[in-house]
Amino acid sequence: MAIAVIMPKQGQSVESCIITKWFKKKGESVSVGDILFSYETDKAAFDMESTVSGTLLELFFGEGDEVPVLVNVAVIGQSGEPTDSFNPVQSSVTVSSTSAAGKGKDIDAIQISESEVVKDLVKDTSAPAGKIRISPRARRLAESKGVSYNNLIGSGPNGRIVSNDIEKALSGAIPQAKTIQYTDSEYTEQPLSNVRKLIARSMYESLQNSAQLTHHMSADVRYLLEARQKIKKEISSGKNQQDITLNDMVCWCVIKALKKYPEANSHFLGDRIKSFRKVHLGIAVDTQRGLMVPAVKNASEMDLVQLSRELKSIADTCKKGSINPELLQSTAATFTVSNLGNYGVEMFTPVINLPQVGILGVCTIINRPANLGNNIFGFVPYIGLSLTYDHRAIDGGPATLFLKEIKDQIEAFRY
Repeated sequence: MAIAVIMPKQGQSVESCIITKWFKKKGESVSVGDILFSYETDKAAFDMESTVSGTLLELFFGEGDEVPVLVNVAVIGQSGEPTDSFNPVQSSVTVSSTSAAGKGKDIDAIQISESEVVKDLVKDTSAPAGKIRISPRARRLAESKGVSYNNLIGSGPNGRIVSNDIEKALSGAIPQAKTIQYTDSEYTEQPLSNVRKLIARSMYESLQNSAQLTHHMSADVRYLLEARQKIKKEISSGKNQQDITLNDMVCWCVIKALKKYPEANSHFLGDRIKSFRKVHLGIAVDTQRGLMVPAVKNASEMDLVQLSRELKSIADTCKKGSINPELLQSTAATFTVSNLGNYGVEMFTPVINLPQVGILGVCTIINRPANLGNNIFGFVPYIGLSLTYDHRAIDGGPATLFLKEIKDQIEAFRY
């Protein structure tokens, strides 16, 4: 019996996925566990394994196509079995037979294919000249809405236009621009990737829809550096297996400060503020696909070793492209930490992941002159801390006290 291969639903917020590569061709034999195709959401990538054995009878979508979740992608069965009933594209519209009132005339039932309906609905939309990479679903949507897509930048693989691009064009969310890459001796020009577009839109909306203000402060990190040296020695001697980094320690201190100032561990929802009893810590991770901010759920329930392990695990998962999309939603975290210290950044203004009300930027360590006691001066390592907060939710005074609490927790850190 033929079995449909369905596009999985990766999280409640994911409505469609893009097929990036087919590993099996139509007519090939497949076994349980064979990888049929790879697909991706906005930021995460997955492999689809076969759950049955048989022959790959039909593929309904190709590489680069955007496919709604829970829709048939292919069919596996025995050679010769029919597949038309599984095809999501070959849906039809039935005009049932009716009788004209008072006239006694019957109208025969008519089967009209989806493609014919679209063609009849849109008569003034001509196909653009030249070869345009566009998914079938996006093409149908563009034709049905009368959108000219020859100047759109495709956000799918290899610049393919997907339905998301058409919807954005309809809403005016993105400008129309040619997908051509220009190259000469002076400059290059290329379309934005899908991830870059998402990041750009998110940052723009954050700054447009909130009242953001940044405070800067520095903390003495002599105890953190001493702890770091001690951990390195324990690892080299085999006494300790978990490599706890300076960033792990800072995040640990941030969590402790959030427990004391829960107003910073909140979401601003326009007419109300949702404050959380637990800290779900967002951590900025730089990947080849772009910046990702996954959430470490229930971080406030972990000890330092557990937190360090979870931070490393979730960062590795992001870099591999297998992160759960739900953890990337801005609502998954209650507060975010972004560390640019490794890049030598001395001060910056991090942008809030709305609806969160705050984000901490961690900067590089700089040696500064300080009083060591008894009027003896020396150089002390200080780490820069940049807190951006939503002034709609937190006033300047409480925000400063929260930042100072982070500083105090860092300077009081002991390992």
